[in-house]
Amino acid sequence: MSTPDAPRPPGMLHVRFRATDGTPVSAGQFEQLLRLLAQFTPVIEALPPDAALADVRGALRYFDRDAAGIAELIRLRALVWHGVRCTIGIAANPLLARMAAQGAAPGEIRTVPDEPGAVAAFLDRRPASALHGVGPATARTLSAYGLDSVGRIAAAPPATLQRILGAKTGRVVHERARGIDPTPVVPNAAARSTGAEHRFAHDELDPARRRRALLSLADDLGARLRGSGQVARALTLTVRYADRSTTTRTRRLDGPTAHGPALTEAAYALHAALGLQRARVRSVALRAEDLCRAELAARQLSFDPSDDKAHRIEAAVDRARARFGADAVHPAATLHRGTPRAQP
Repeated sequence: MSTPDAPRPPGMLHVRFRATDGTPVSAGQFEQLLRLLAQFTPVIEALPPDAALADVRGALRYFDRDAAGIAELIRLRALVWHGVRCTIGIAANPLLARMAAQGAAPGEIRTVPDEPGAVAAFLDRRPASALHGVGPATARTLSAYGLDSVGRIAAAPPATLQRILGAKTGRVVHERARGIDPTPVVPNAAARSTGAEHRFAHDELDPARRRRALLSLADDLGARLRGSGQVARALTLTVRYADRSTTTRTRRLDGPTAHGPALTEAAYALHAALGLQRARVRSVALRAEDLCRAELAARQLSFDPSDDKAHRIEAAVDRARARFGADAVHPAATLHRGTPRAQP
């Protein structure tokens, strides 16, 4: 019988899915993989397009396995039944499970024990930007005060962080730096983000081709958001280079939107700000962040007739795609030889 002070076995899984050749999973595969997770627990939060959180604490006794044992079953079944490789992080809360999965090799299962010393050692030398919710601007602000690692942030007095970042943000960042995340796994919750990625056939040096890829991705994201009745408040661009390093930047949108041209404009601005004149780019990805229901978002009225015309054209395109398929209509600029299409 365990004592009250005994560490609890970790039971949060962050699962990332990839095809065995490294390409993203399709939307249909993603739904099948969510059903696979449902064989082990009903407490699943989908994180489209290729990840999910699962709370398996209630399944440990039923399957007579610890979380690592259940993760191994998930990994094997996904590989055998769907040809998909799972990278799984296991921890006591979603924050640590996500970070464990991010630091794992493809197909690896990585566990963070639910012990204060193990959690501190896992987090200590990681950069501030590794904490979920700490963007580039916040990380730069913290680094300016010498708080450039998670360990240093955890050691800083909470009052100091609150003075630097504000009361609410400072408190949250301090808790996360100590591995504390009370966020529950919410079954069937509406997606808080959705994304699409394009991998170039070769390392891409041409900025015009990268812009065409971004146009295709933004058009795809806008169509998916409108189809699900959602709008985005922010857009994130991730660029992966030939040496496997990545750069991620996020931009708050002027207002909640699912309008393709607005998403494209934001994507172009993010790309231009990186100054990638001679970069060898392996892939680009866009993610619509901070989603909410479209009916709950106010739309800024415009006296520009071209804006209303653009929205009417977009609605007509959506109707055509609903009737004839998603590939029925594409932006003219993407109809270039070798132009990529979005991979959800």
